[in-house]
Amino acid sequence: MDGAEEEKKKVPAVPETLKKKRRNFAELKIKRLRKKFAQKMLRKARRKLIYEKAKHYHKEYRQMHRTEIRMARMARKAGNFYVPAEPKLAFVISIRGYPNLKSVNELIYKRGYGKINKKRIALTDNTLIAQSLGKYGIICMEDLIHEIYTVGKRFKEANNFLWPFKLSSPRGGMKKKTTHFVEGGDAGNREDQINRLIRRMN
Repeated sequence: MDGAEEEKKKVPAVPETLKKKRRNFAELKIKRLRKKFAQKMLRKARRKLIYEKAKHYHKEYRQMHRTEIRMARMARKAGNFYVPAEPKLAFVISIRGYPNLKSVNELIYKRGYGKINKKRIALTDNTLIAQSLGKYGIICMEDLIHEIYTVGKRFKEANNFLWPFKLSSPRGGMKKKTTHFVEGGDAGNREDQINRLIRRMN
């Protein structure tokens, strides 16, 4: 009698399929956690790398600016004129000129769109840049700006990645589109004066 009662009280064995399902679920959970941790560490390392690159570029831009000032002072001291090197980068509409770092920076941050799968995509995340240009060592916005501004080795790839900027009409309008800039109009080469126009159109 007691043996029969004990038999009834025994907990039924867990089916093998359920055991397998639980095992698989536990393994999947561990894999997901490992993947999440690896992604977190990768993001942390990438953020550190981006910060270091930004610091390096800032130092490089400052040195470029200081070199220009030093050369101009040396020339003035010797009683000569200093003629800066012809800029490598031109900003072209039907009007053209040589943008400074501030203009390039503002244009890409404010109006920057990338060509991703033949679509115009806003550059809201460094991941978008890394996916398209990572193979060229361009993984963030600072890399992209540096490559464009300095006309680096991968300028062509960086420039092709950027969608043409869509600018607003300049505040205050244009003067004379058909007359050259040196004659009081708007057409032709404005050289470094292009930066004022970019501010009005950005």
